[in-house]
Amino acid sequence: MPVLASHRKPRTKVRTTPAVGLTTAALASVTLLSTQSATAAPAEPKPAIEEVRKKVDALYRQAGAATQEYNRAKAASGTQQKKVDALLSDVAKRTEKINEARRALGSYAAAQYRSGGIAPTATFFLADDPQGYFDQSRLMDRATERQQKAVSEFRTQQASAAKKRAEAVKSLETLTETQATLASSKKAVQSKLTEARGLLSRLTAEEKARLAELERKKEAEAREKAARLAARQAAEAKERAAAEEKAREEAAEESGGASGGGTGTGTGSGSGTGSGYAAKAEKVLAFARAQIGKPYVWGATGPSSYDCSGLTQAAWREAGVTLPRTTWDQVEFGTRVATADLQPGDLVFFYDDISHVGIYKGEGMMIHAPKPGANVREESIYSMPIYGSVRPA
Repeated sequence: MPVLASHRKPRTKVRTTPAVGLTTAALASVTLLSTQSATAAPAEPKPAIEEVRKKVDALYRQAGAATQEYNRAKAASGTQQKKVDALLSDVAKRTEKINEARRALGSYAAAQYRSGGIAPTATFFLADDPQGYFDQSRLMDRATERQQKAVSEFRTQQASAAKKRAEAVKSLETLTETQATLASSKKAVQSKLTEARGLLSRLTAEEKARLAELERKKEAEAREKAARLAARQAAEAKERAAAEEKAREEAAEESGGASGGGTGTGTGSGSGTGSGYAAKAEKVLAFARAQIGKPYVWGATGPSSYDCSGLTQAAWREAGVTLPRTTWDQVEFGTRVATADLQPGDLVFFYDDISHVGIYKGEGMMIHAPKPGANVREESIYSMPIYGSVRPA
C-alpha cells in the first residue's frame, strides 16, 4: 500500500545562527578598529631638517640675548655691591663718631652731676633723642658753650649716620633686585640651551649629516658675499689712491715742480689719523687671533673662554680702550660706520636685538665667539643678519 504523503507543511530550515555570528564578528572587528583609531593619536609629523635648523638658530639667538641680559645684571650687581660695601663702611665710621660724641656728652653730664648740676641736664645729654630737650630754650641757656658744641656735633653725626643708613638700605634693595634679574637671566639662558640641545640630540645620523650640509651651504654663501665686499673695498681703495696721487701731481705742477716736500707732507698727513687707529686695531686683532680655538661660554670674559661681547671687550682692552660689557652698550660706544666702510678692528653687530658682535678683520671676515658648542673662529660677517657697525676709537 502506497505511503500517503504527509499533509503537514514541511519545515523550512532557516540557518540564522551563523549569519548572526558573522554579523557580530564583523561588528566587533569594526568596533575594535574604531576604538584603536580613536585611542591611538596619530603620530606628529617629524619637522623638516630646515625647520629644525631655524628653530635651533632661533634658540641660540634667544640664548644670546638672555646672555647679554645676564652680563648687564652681573655688571650692575658688581657695581652695586661695591656701593653697598662703601656705604656700610661709611655708616660704621659715622656710628663710631656718634659713640664718641655720646661719650663726650656723658662726661659732661657726669661732671654736672658731681658738681651738683640739675638732673634734667644729664637726662638731656644721655637721651637717645635729645631733640625735645634741645628745643627748650631754658635748658640751652644754662648749657655752656662747649656743651652746646658737643650737642651740635652729636646731632650732626646722628643725622648724617641716619641718612647714610637709609642710602645703604635702598642700595641693598637695589642689589637684591639686580641679583634676582641675574638669576632669572641665567635660568633663561640655560632653558634655551637645553631646548636647543634636545632638538639636536633627537636627530638621526642622516639628519645630522643633512644639517651639516645646510650649514656648509650657508657658510659658502656668506663667504661669497664677503668676497664681493672685499673686492669692492679693494677697488674703492685703488680709486682713492689714484685720486690722491693725481691730486699730488697736480699740486706739484702748480707749485712749480717742487713736488718733493709736497708729496712728503701729503703722505704724512693723509695717513696720520688712520695709522693711529690701525695701530690699535693691530693689537686688537693680534689678541683676537690668539683666542681662536677657545670655547664659547656664555657670561665668560676670558682668558680660557669667552662669550661674544666678552671677547670684544678683552681684545680692545689690549689697545687701551675700555668697552662696556654688553653688546647693547658696546653698540653705543664710538662712531657708527657703514658696512662698505668697515676697517679692521671695527665691531660688527648682528640681529635686530643686537644680541651678537664680532671684530672685523678685513675682506668681509670677522673673528668672533659664535655660540655654545662652538669655538672662537674666523667667519664671514654675512653669516648672520647685520644690525650695524661701530669704530670704538
